[in-house]
Amino acid sequence: MTKTEMYYDVLDQGAALIQKKEEKLYLEALAEAGEAVFQGRAPGNLEKEEEKQWNRLLNELPEASEKEEIRRAVQLAVLKGMKEAVQPHHALTPDAVAVFAGFLMNELTQKETDDPLLLWDPAAGAGNLMTACANQMTKDVHFIGAEPDETLMKLAFMNANLQGHHMDLFHQDSVSQPAVDHVHGVVSDLPLGYYPDDETASGFATAADEGHTYVHHLLMEKAVRHVREGGFLVFLVPNSLFQSEQAPKLHPVIKEQASVYALLQLPSTMFKTQDAGKSMLILRKTKAGIVPPKQALLAELPSFTRQEALADMTRQISDWIREHV
Repeated sequence: MTKTEMYYDVLDQGAALIQKKEEKLYLEALAEAGEAVFQGRAPGNLEKEEEKQWNRLLNELPEASEKEEIRRAVQLAVLKGMKEAVQPHHALTPDAVAVFAGFLMNELTQKETDDPLLLWDPAAGAGNLMTACANQMTKDVHFIGAEPDETLMKLAFMNANLQGHHMDLFHQDSVSQPAVDHVHGVVSDLPLGYYPDDETASGFATAADEGHTYVHHLLMEKAVRHVREGGFLVFLVPNSLFQSEQAPKLHPVIKEQASVYALLQLPSTMFKTQDAGKSMLILRKTKAGIVPPKQALLAELPSFTRQEALADMTRQISDWIREHV
């Protein structure tokens, strides 16, 4: 059994124990279980026999687990919980995509001299993308994450703690609430759908003329606003981003404040339907003296299971970034 599997078993059984005891949803119980594992103690409300059971679980934790092993264990448990959750916005960034986003952000920030780098995820979810990125970075990073869903926020907090990452996490809606200025970069798996508060949306250039505005458009505009000049933004976006009926509102915002550096289409095999397909979009905020590439990098990524082809593609992307950044 791998360390990831052993760690997952402890989290899963711990969550099941709390779920049964407190009649909570699995994801809520998982957040509590993970926090108790982090503290190295049993949750306070267990009976004596349950406490013994819990302590036996703690003794089964594998020694000296790597951050990525812990992240994957948490990810497996979160995925299990999401199968029973009915809220459609509960979705996890696929593992390979989260790691790839970390690779991109690491490559893009190699010339940064500040220590640590300040990165922001305005839609942090359960923290899988943030922690995967942090694990890929060769420089010291400090993540700031925001998430309006309380359960996901607790999971992100637990996830960061177990992996030993220092992150500032805020239980808030990034569209309507203030954000930190001058972050070095932004990385986010943008939620899709409509933003319900038309009054708040009306303060954005991307606001729809009629009806609700796409939430991912609002988050992109907010992110571009708060990243510092010359900073990079790595977004997971729908393939139809620039063809949707609200795209004409997004185009000028990007054009006036940033440049498109790359659009990397994820393998179609990752998605159930063609319409669900997504891409990694890389933007750079405009800065005097920085000349964007004449031609953005456009590529279709090979299947993440084709390791040789993927390694070749990542080499090409690295070379391109070194030449143009």
